[in-house]
Amino acid sequence: MSQLGALPLVIESATRRRDAACSVLQATLVAQQAARVQLGQLQDYARDTTSRWGMRTGATLRPELLYHQDCFMERLEYAAGIQRGVVGEHAYRVDAARQALLEAQLRLSGLRQVLDRRRHALQAQQQRREQQQADEHAARAYRSADQGLPGRED
Repeated sequence: MSQLGALPLVIESATRRRDAACSVLQATLVAQQAARVQLGQLQDYARDTTSRWGMRTGATLRPELLYHQDCFMERLEYAAGIQRGVVGEHAYRVDAARQALLEAQLRLSGLRQVLDRRRHALQAQQQRREQQQADEHAARAYRSADQGLPGRED
C-alpha cells in the first residue's frame, strides 16, 4: 500500500466530501418540500377565505368590513408572493447542491480510476519481477545442470 502513496487517503477524503454533499442535497430537498407545503397552505387559506366571502355576495356588508377583508387578502397575497420567492430560492439551492454532489462524485470516480490504474501497474511490475526471478532461477538451474553433466568438455 505504501507504493500507492497518499492516494487511499485522498480517496477517503473525497468519499467524505461526496457523502457530505449528499447530505446537503437531502437537507435542501427537505427544506424545499417544506417551503412548497407552506406555500400550498397559504394558497389554500386564501382560496378558502375568498370562497367564504364570496358566499355572502347577496348579503349587505359594511364598507369598513369589505375594506379590512381586502387589506387582509392583499397581505395574504403578499405573504404568498414572498413564499413563492422562498420556493424559488430553495430550487436554486437544490440545483447548486445537485451540482456539488455531481462534482464530488466525478472527483471520487476519477480518483478511483487513478488508484485502479496504479494498482494494475504495480501488479504488472510485480509479475514482471516474479517472471524475471523465475527466468533467472531456471537459467541458474540449467547452468548448474549443464556443468554437472559427464562427457561434456569445454
